[in-house]
Amino acid sequence: MGAAARYILVVAHTGRQDSLEAGVLVCRQLLAAGVVPVLSADERRDLLQADPSLGEVAVLGDEVRAQELELVIVLGGDGTILRAAELVRGCSAPLLGVNLGHVGFLAESERDDLEIAVARGLAKDYEVEERMTLSARVKVGKEVVYESWALNEATVEKASRERMLEVVIEVDGRPMSSFGCDGVVMSTPTGSTAYSFSAGGPVVWPGVAALLLVPLSAHALFSRPLVVDAESSLAVELLDRAGGAGILWCDGRRAFDLPRGARVVVRRSPIPVRLARLHPGPFTDRLVHKFDLPVTGWRGPAGS
Repeated sequence: MGAAARYILVVAHTGRQDSLEAGVLVCRQLLAAGVVPVLSADERRDLLQADPSLGEVAVLGDEVRAQELELVIVLGGDGTILRAAELVRGCSAPLLGVNLGHVGFLAESERDDLEIAVARGLAKDYEVEERMTLSARVKVGKEVVYESWALNEATVEKASRERMLEVVIEVDGRPMSSFGCDGVVMSTPTGSTAYSFSAGGPVVWPGVAALLLVPLSAHALFSRPLVVDAESSLAVELLDRAGGAGILWCDGRRAFDLPRGARVVVRRSPIPVRLARLHPGPFTDRLVHKFDLPVTGWRGPAGS
């Protein structure tokens, strides 16, 4: 009886030439190792158009289920990693990101190390790091009208430029403050270096069990970013008296129009996102590298 087939999903931003070429190279490397590359139907079409000789490439959902995947190799920036996380939500296959974008906080390797990263993925030479995610629910009265999830953040934003939102924010079932604003970002530590960071929120190390709430352009005396316990619940209520319409965005990918009076409740989700790490090390080093922070003159801890 032969060995069971190994399936590795390849997620590439095939609209970009560099990502398309990287996708072809990765599929070739997987095939040479006797592993079946798996692609979404659209990306399979694009890659086979770029290289018709690829041959045995399976389609996710049609020929291979997400639960059968061993690993997900993601070629692109953080946006592509978020899309890959969506494709395999709730499955055990970790995501191995190769950064072809800009900052790429979630990616593990750079383009120059592509072949080495794939080889280590094939050899299962990586550690798996679990990142907390959010569950987001929209309620109107007692009825839940929408549910989604996020790795980075769930954001309530105004739907039009002209009108601001009037909201009440709540922590653990208790009212905190009401104000007019452009929106409210509710984030994981992973998302603290994404939208939350741009809005003036703190950088929170990934190992910290916490949720963040960051108001966007709030007209209020008290509108500081909040860091609360990971088991807390956060809520944003759109006040009925406000004329402004709202919209909920999860990771900037999944949107839902919020009716007046809607209530958005965000909690920690029980389903994490699993990242394959080739270079486990202090988050401080990743932060310095990604933001190109100046550390000239550092002498190290005393006595070291």
